[in-house]
Order: sequence, then structure tokens, then C-alpha cells
Amino acid sequence: MESPAVARQHSLREMNLSTVLRTVFDAEMPISRAQVAARTGLTRATVSTLVDALVGARLLLELPPAAPTRAGRPAIPLAPHPRSLVGLGLEVNVNYLGICAVDLTGAVIRRWVSPAAPASRSAPEVLAELGTRAREMIADLAERGMAVGGARLALPGLVRPDTGRLEVAPNLNWHDLDPVPLLGLDGIQVEVRNEAKLAGLAQTPMRAGMTAGEPTAQLPATFLYVSADVGIGSAVLVARELYQGQHGWSGEIGHVVVEADGAPCSCGNRGCLEQYAGRSALLRAAGLPSSGDPGDVAAALERGDERALAAVATTATALARALGDALNLLDVDAVVLGGIYAPLFEALAPLVAPRLNDAVLSSRWAPITLHRAPVEGHAALIGGAREVLRAVLAAPTRWTG
Repeated sequence: MESPAVARQHSLREMNLSTVLRTVFDAEMPISRAQVAARTGLTRATVSTLVDALVGARLLLELPPAAPTRAGRPAIPLAPHPRSLVGLGLEVNVNYLGICAVDLTGAVIRRWVSPAAPASRSAPEVLAELGTRAREMIADLAERGMAVGGARLALPGLVRPDTGRLEVAPNLNWHDLDPVPLLGLDGIQVEVRNEAKLAGLAQTPMRAGMTAGEPTAQLPATFLYVSADVGIGSAVLVARELYQGQHGWSGEIGHVVVEADGAPCSCGNRGCLEQYAGRSALLRAAGLPSSGDPGDVAAALERGDERALAAVATTATALARALGDALNLLDVDAVVLGGIYAPLFEALAPLVAPRLNDAVLSSRWAPITLHRAPVEGHAALIGGAREVLRAVLAAPTRWTG
């Protein structure tokens, strides 16, 4: 066991490494060691030593010296190191499997998404396939000189983030499951998260200076993210940090009852939001095949199709009921719509917004705003990979040695 003095020294080094690393990552433009020292309050000698360790670990990259503006040695700008360390996002959803690798600059290096029907297959079979594909991607990344900093597995259900256990995923018909061993990713730290929470996290920038793969819209720092596919999930972001709830189960807005004694739901209840505002309900109400997608609904709306217009109106009514209750409880005044709602945003927002401002008591003083999710397709994969990299920023000692 380390002595208290050694432990304190280790903690101080970890904190200082993280501070320097975050300062470079959060800079709008590449900055020098001297600028890092000025922004952090650390001495130049300390910053130089820490930067050397971070450059040696390929977390930071030294760029060509900037043109000198005065006498003396030209400043060497620092930036996140591209294609060195990557975070891996894994996902099992109702109708697809996916893997995504994101590097420290925020660039998506590799992505694999396969249409599948996990709900009709056993969990061991599905997770074994996902693990095989992940090992293939990891091997390919290693051949190209990249290391994997860890992985996040996104699942559509109640997940205990502290233990990695899936309690239940109604739309997959999975329950009481320990999924990580079934992946077979030995040597890679894998943590399990709810897919909607990771998709919500994908809507926030990992770093201020990021451009590749970043949201183009400026969202509030605090918002309720709601994403729909077969199921409907949500995430609460407070100052760009996830609110998990006591057990990590917050955000199950798809199972908020919006119609008393309504349609039966896969969760065992009746009248849940996803039975009126999920993908299947929307397509069915619009008179479209279950294999369709939101683009088909959008096209029907452009044609003025009455069934599509009615379907979107029904979705908006149900969504506004659930959101109104949630916003009254949470004291949040911004909603970000993702998943199948994003491509239908222009049709949904004018129907949902006035209902919310009527339903939310505080809207007179803090009007509710609706935003289209800037990261739409397979957002949980992006969010999972970014969460891995955020963990590296918080604790880089593992990589610096």
C-alpha cells in the first residue's frame, strides 16, 4: 500500500497532468507551454515537465513553431494528438449493432453499423457477434498505430453504471444480464451505459476547440435530451454533465403514461409514451410500412399527406404531455430532440412548443425552447467514445506512466 505522502504526491501529479491536458484541449487555438502556465498558474518548469510526459504518451502533439513576433525562441503550439488514442463506442439497439472509434481531436476514425434484429436473438449470441467485430476493429487500429483507451457499451434499458449490469431492456426482451464478459474484449476496459444518456452526452462538446464531428449548433449547457426510435429515452444534462439518478436509471421518459388505460406496452404497463410517439406508432399512424423511416414521413408531409399530418400531430400531443410533466419536475427550460424526432423537427416543434409553454408553470419567466439535436445518427456511439476520452482527460497518468 502506498504511504499517504506518496498517495498525495501521485494525486497532485494526476491533477496537474489533467489540468495541463484540459487546458490544451479546451483552447480555441493551439497554445504554447507559456500560455498553459499563464492560464493554469503552474510554473513554466512544471508545465514543461508535464507537457513532455503528455507528448511522450502521444496525448498531446507539438506543432511546427509559430512565426516569432519578437526576439527569442519561437513558441511551439500544442494540440491534441490525432490518431494516437481512441475511445470506442459499442451499441446494441433494437434494429442494429454498431461500433465507433473516435480520436482525441474528435474525429471519427472508424464506424461499423449493421442492420440486425437483436430482439429475436439471444443476448450471448448478439454480444458475441459485437465483440468479434470490435476485436477486428481494435486489431485494425493497432496496425495503424492507435491504442484503445477503453469502451462504452450502450444498451436500451435500465443499466447499473456502477456494476455494468443490465436489469431490463423491454424492447430487446433482455433482463438480469452481465453483458461485458459476453463481449470477450479481454484487456479493454468496458463500461455499460444507457444508450439515451450517451446520445445526450454526444450533443455536448468534448472540448471547446473541437471541430471534427462536433455539434454545429450552440446548445444551452443544461437541457433535457429526448431521443426516439423503437423506444424513447432521455438524458438530463446539467452544466454539460449527465444527471444519472440514484441508481443510474433516470430518463425513462418512454414509459411515462400519457393515456390512461391506453395501448399495452412492452414494459407491462399501458398508455406509455412510446406507444404513441415511438417509431412504430408514428409509421403505423402515417400509413407507412414498419420498415420505413422518418424520411418517409417527412416526404409524406411535404406532399401534404393527411395521414402523415395527423400522425405527427398525435406524436406532438403525446410528447408534449410527457415533456410538460418532466420539465415541471426538473426545472429545465430547454429540450433537445434527437433520434427520429430530429429529421421531423420542423414539423414537430411548432406543435410541441406552445403546448409546453402552456403546461410548464415556470415558462412565463423562463420560456421553453426546443432544439434539434446537432448529432443525430447513432449518437450513442459518439457519446460512448467521447466518454472514454473524457475519462482519459480526467486521469491521464495511466497513459503517461
